[in-house]
Parts: sequence; C-alpha cells; structure tokens
Amino acid sequence: MSKRVLIINTGGTLASVARERGLTPGLTTESMLQELHIVAGEAQLTTQEFSSLDSANIFPEDWARLAQAISGQRRLFDGIVVIHGTDTLAYTSSMLSFMLRNIDIPVVITGSQLSISNPVADAMENLRCAIYMAQSGYPGVFVAFNRKVMLGCRASKVRSLSFDAFDSINCENVAKISSIGMKINERIIPKKNGIFSLQDRYCPDVAVLKLFPGIHREVLRMYAEAGYRAFYIEAFGLGGMPFLRHDFISEIRSMTEQGITFLVGTQCRYEGSSLEIYETGRRALEAGALQAYDMTAEAAVTKLMWVLGQTEDPGEIREYFRLSLCGEVSIP
Repeated sequence: MSKRVLIINTGGTLASVARERGLTPGLTTESMLQELHIVAGEAQLTTQEFSSLDSANIFPEDWARLAQAISGQRRLFDGIVVIHGTDTLAYTSSMLSFMLRNIDIPVVITGSQLSISNPVADAMENLRCAIYMAQSGYPGVFVAFNRKVMLGCRASKVRSLSFDAFDSINCENVAKISSIGMKINERIIPKKNGIFSLQDRYCPDVAVLKLFPGIHREVLRMYAEAGYRAFYIEAFGLGGMPFLRHDFISEIRSMTEQGITFLVGTQCRYEGSSLEIYETGRRALEAGALQAYDMTAEAAVTKLMWVLGQTEDPGEIREYFRLSLCGEVSIP
C-alpha cells in the first residue's frame, strides 16, 4: 500500500526564482508538482503552502506555527516533508525536535543549494531522500541533505556553497543512500519516551555571545538591561572564559543569582565542551553556568528558548539541561 506524504513548502532556495534583486522564493508546490512526482515514487503526495520566505526571514513565531501545522496534520499522513531554506534550516529542525517531541511519524526537513528550476540542482535528490525517509515509519524530526539523513537536533550547515552543506555534529548519520539503497542506523534514532503532545511555547529572550580576547563583561550587562533572560556563550576550547581583568565569570555569578541562565559551549564545531577540565571552566560551573556539552549552537539556542517557554524556575531549567530530550546532547 502506498504511503501518504505531505509536502509543506516554506520557501528557500529550492523554491527560488531569479529576480532583479537576486534569487528569491517564488515557486509554489503546485508549480513543482511534476518534479515532486518524479522523485516521489509510489507515494501519494499532498502539498501545502506555508510561506514563501528566504530562511533568513524565518523567526521563532514561524517555528511555532509550523509545529502547530505539523501537529494538526500528523494523523492524516504517514510522513511529512518540509521544504526550507538552508541558512536557518538547522535552527528550525532543532526547534521542531523540541516542540514535536515523541511525534509518531517521520518529519523530514530538506532544501537545496540551487533552485529546483536549475537543471544541475541538488533539489531533486534532496527531495527524493526526504520523501523516502518520510515513508520509512521511523518517528522523529530529521534533516535530509546530499544523500544522508541526520537527526534534526544534530544537523548544522557547515559549507556555504557545496552540495554537501550539512553535517551531523558529534553524532552519526541516521541514514545514508548509496548504490545499495538507504541504510538506516536505527541505533541513532531516539526512542519515544512518552505520548506526543504539541509543546510550542517558547521565549525568544536569548542572547548568543561568542567570546574573543578582550571582550568586556559590560556586554553581558547591556543584554540583561535590555531584558534578555538567558545567554548561550560560545567559549574558548573546552569552555574556558576569562576570570582575570575582564572577569566574565564573576559577572556570570552575579547575574545567575538574579535569575539569568547561562549555557556555556565551545566555539569548536566538533567534540563539544567539558568545563571540568580547566580552571577557566570549573570557575564557570561554580558560578552557576550550565554545560552545553556536545550540542550544536543551533540546538543550544533553540533548547534555551524552548525551556524558558516551559518554566521560569532556575532549578527546573537546570534539570532540563541535565537531560537529552530528543538526542540533542550526549551527557557524560
């Protein structure tokens, strides 16, 4: 029996056309139907227009609306594919992983580096992979790109021009496509640990700070005075921060006592942070900072937004970051 797959179009390069000011989303799923049916095989396709946006113009409120749309349609389809621009795709896939935790069908986000209207584009292959994964029966939120499938909360855009634009960070791929077909690594797919319920509340008051030698702690105060409730800090190496002269760590201690949350990760894309190893990290832990461990920056930011949408209690926030909710982190 053929599977029912819903294609939700949000725009992005895959659906772009050339205009006076450059490439801009303009194709609808209706105009792409011939190409979609070519790659769909025996799947029964239904299409839905969600938006026509460059992903640079997709915001947290769009994530919530998209999660609501997917939740509302999930009982009608065997799988859902979301067409999305590549620039912020990993933020969307990460947030959907939290908002749609324990969903019982595959939700697969994909895009392309060239428009589907370009004869040498990667769009058709990415759609083929996404639609195939959407029929797999494996529940969860995934990213399909360049003949591989990744957990939505582990994907990150690592190349700006290459067709191999996304990597699965600190986690094996869920699947790869080769001459023998799609081989799925079931061990990587998180097991459901409860019934599905849409959890689309979030708080956008999160600041991201990348440390550099000479950065002043006054920056933290500026953000806090503007109303930000949490920081994701991309620290040096394994998670080191200065505590001499421009003393970031004493500022973190003071602001943590005021109820502001600090999540500390690393500027290094691979292998994650470990604040226990050096004094510069241990002092941060003693000051009340939370560890991002091996999370991607996209997962760290969206998890902060999502957790702050669930609770304002500092103790409960800390408990959320002691857990891997959807495979987003490996906690020692």
